[in-house]
Amino acid sequence: MGGAASGLLAGSRLLLGAQNCGWADGPWTGETAPSMLSELGVGLVEIGHAERRNHLGEDDAMIARKVRAADAAGLPLLLCVGELGAGTTADAADFVFGQIETAVSGDWTLAARLMVAYEPVWAIGAAEPAAAWYVSDVVRRLRGRLGATGVRALPVIYGGSAKLRLLPTLDGVSGLFLGRFAHDPANFGKVLDEALALSLRAGPVPAR
Repeated sequence: MGGAASGLLAGSRLLLGAQNCGWADGPWTGETAPSMLSELGVGLVEIGHAERRNHLGEDDAMIARKVRAADAAGLPLLLCVGELGAGTTADAADFVFGQIETAVSGDWTLAARLMVAYEPVWAIGAAEPAAAWYVSDVVRRLRGRLGATGVRALPVIYGGSAKLRLLPTLDGVSGLFLGRFAHDPANFGKVLDEALALSLRAGPVPAR
């Protein structure tokens, strides 16, 4: 089925993604090896989502193993990070920087290949997303910390009750990580329209 889906997306700017992967190749019952996802044409794998951390006991060590396995299989990575409770933007940036550092085991060349989904755990499922000024400042501070390691221009998207009219208010954020809001195709389309309008204002995006 994954191969058929990747075929449908061929030639477009859409990527086929996976919400999880195993930590190694081999016959691990119930786990999907990163190499298998690669063979199916998966173009992005999500690792470290808060639900898996909280409910399935995935700790930093397990997430680091998955990151390494996925990278070894040539899979582009979407690493989910986010602080547990609302506090200062400085503390939040320090926390998510630490999550990234641990996930890549201090290998900043690997970190430069990531896409980061910043999703404050306290904002997941909330009535409203985190305030735009808060998200923008956390991402600004995070980029500063990453820049000191040599990692620049890293895509950082925001999740956590993300919805319509949020993206235009964010500064320095690369996009949105949508959850339940996007289950309605009309909502999803409206957010895409917002993103398209912003990209046209910013100028043409170079083809990959």
